[in-house]
Amino acid sequence: MSNPSNVSNPSNVSNPGTLSNPGTLSSPSTADKGSRGLIVLDMAGTTVADGGLVERAFELAAERIGVEPGTADHEARLQYVRDTMGESKISVFRHLFGTEEMAQRANSAFEEAYGELVDGGLIAPVPGARQTIEKLRADGRTVVLTTGFARVTQDAILDALGWQGLADLTLCPADAGGRGRPHPDMVLAAFLRTGAADDVRDVVVAGDTAYDMLSGRRSGAGIVAGVLTGAHDRAALTAHGATHVIESVADLPALLPRPA
Repeated sequence: MSNPSNVSNPSNVSNPGTLSNPGTLSSPSTADKGSRGLIVLDMAGTTVADGGLVERAFELAAERIGVEPGTADHEARLQYVRDTMGESKISVFRHLFGTEEMAQRANSAFEEAYGELVDGGLIAPVPGARQTIEKLRADGRTVVLTTGFARVTQDAILDALGWQGLADLTLCPADAGGRGRPHPDMVLAAFLRTGAADDVRDVVVAGDTAYDMLSGRRSGAGIVAGVLTGAHDRAALTAHGATHVIESVADLPALLPRPA
């Protein structure tokens, strides 16, 4: 597995994006602050079971821009996509294709292909994910869903699952200034925009990839939980900073203090 800390430094995206559900941010009670009141959850592989759609979408996109399937070049690029699961997709394509023009072409083709697969009904919630999010919010916690996809793809996933409005806030890399994981920016954006915790050590991050773990640790989150429903195994999650490893996001509430 490649070293996920060795990432390109994508340039900032102008217009940092529009927040999903901007009018539905909860006002956390004083009792919640200091008691893990902010929960930042990854989507694909953590709360959303996409059945390997990232790889399938990359293969479709690569073919559309001229990377011949079955070649050594194609396999090497696909392996890099596997190794960097969780990273902002445009950053991945900048690494793979070198020039900004080719990276943007590849990213557009990928987002289009992934959207087609989503529209085809090929995604589903991780078992118990919706109920977990609902329970966390019912307990007075603020839940933020994050992704390495572009906003248009994130919204397509939320629409397909009927999840618009399920979380307090949804963020993609553009909403946090353009840098995705393993940078801590989306976690810190969630911290700043929700005001749901007084200290970053009271933030909880959960994800299925090494990049999720790095992002959580770099943000200063007190709990960085790896889940085993997605891309990376226990060893990879632990090696990249997981404070806990759980079978599923459905097990996350058990890690948290009881609500006041």
